[in-house]
Amino acid sequence: MNTTPAAERLHIGIFGKRNAGKSTLINAMTDQDLAIVSDVKGTTTDPVIKSMELLPLGPVVIIDTPGIDDEGELGALRVKKSYQVLNKCDIAILVVNNKTGLEEPENKLIKKFLDKEIPYLLVYNCFEYEKEETPIVHSIDGRLLDISKSLHEKIAALNENLPADKKPHTIYVQALLKDFIYELKEKLSKIIPSTKSELKIVADLINPSDFVVLVVPIDKAAPKGRLILPQQQTIRDILEADATAVVCKEYELRETLESLGKKPKIVITDSQVFSKVNADTPKDILLTSFSILFARYKGNLETVVKGVTALENLKDGDKILMGEGCTHHRQCDDIGTVKIPRWILNYTGKNLQFDFTSGTGWPDDLSEYKMIIHCGGCMITEREMKYRMACAKDQNIPFTNYGITIAYMQNILKRSVEAFPFIYACLDEY
Repeated sequence: MNTTPAAERLHIGIFGKRNAGKSTLINAMTDQDLAIVSDVKGTTTDPVIKSMELLPLGPVVIIDTPGIDDEGELGALRVKKSYQVLNKCDIAILVVNNKTGLEEPENKLIKKFLDKEIPYLLVYNCFEYEKEETPIVHSIDGRLLDISKSLHEKIAALNENLPADKKPHTIYVQALLKDFIYELKEKLSKIIPSTKSELKIVADLINPSDFVVLVVPIDKAAPKGRLILPQQQTIRDILEADATAVVCKEYELRETLESLGKKPKIVITDSQVFSKVNADTPKDILLTSFSILFARYKGNLETVVKGVTALENLKDGDKILMGEGCTHHRQCDDIGTVKIPRWILNYTGKNLQFDFTSGTGWPDDLSEYKMIIHCGGCMITEREMKYRMACAKDQNIPFTNYGITIAYMQNILKRSVEAFPFIYACLDEY
């Protein structure tokens, strides 16, 4: 589980007001001193990301966020960063101080959970209740915990104001004493959303004993001593389907196909050598790319196939945003910043401008762009990729990806999606 890619791990965002006990809860959940704990408000000033194993959930990424009630100009920027974390969360934990209960910042965040359809767990972190308040004994699996009367009333009011299918899952803990942390993790495991365990990269397209040929160019941008992540994941998916993965370089493909002894079910190529691989692959063998497979895996294949046709409508001076999910070191002939822009200029014959973004940053305002061309997104979560696509859709900006763009410009897009009947059948309409 330690080798599970971050994009495939369950992302858990920890939210709450300053001094609600977020960092203390993380340390209790992990049984480690991962987060700095202090009585000083605003100790966590930026989202802190930790990859780990958290039983019974398995491989996870825990994101500790700044307080959602931070103040001042700098505080507003910290709150904004906390809200941005929602775009990559599979599930959220909202930590509430039992002295104050649910107030405007928590209620505002709960609305965001509901709007974005993020499953969430309300964790009431019980500090000492006010002495003049009457404690209410709350039972958890036969164990007793005192909570204040005012907190009990606020919880009841929240449940009354939400429809039955939107009522929050709740639990009471004492994070500092690590009380009820086991119960918290058990409850969390029961409300997590469905994961990619049922989704396949290529396994559903092949049968046991099939041959799958992977064309992997080795260039300066490739990590020394290893394959890039999409290639590794695809090979694993093939092996788990009891099929055979055959890996070769682009100039070895023709000889590889001739020496296999039987026809492979499909050839999968790196997008930058699409043209040569297309020429060397017989027409009776399915052909696609890693980028196209991952677009389907992330749930956006139809969107990116539709979006690529925006190339035909570009005019002199138009701007294109080139987006990447990782921050790899760019080489002199980088695919995203050099090759694809050059190919687009040659294809369109227009004087175009290109902007580039990488990593987790994503512009809020996309209105200046005529289209967005994104990488395959292997290093970001499905939720974050869909968020980026939704931002583009809201602003009517066509969205596509590297592999689709290359296949389209080289007139091999229809062949490259032949393995996906619905997309193939609709291609003429796009």
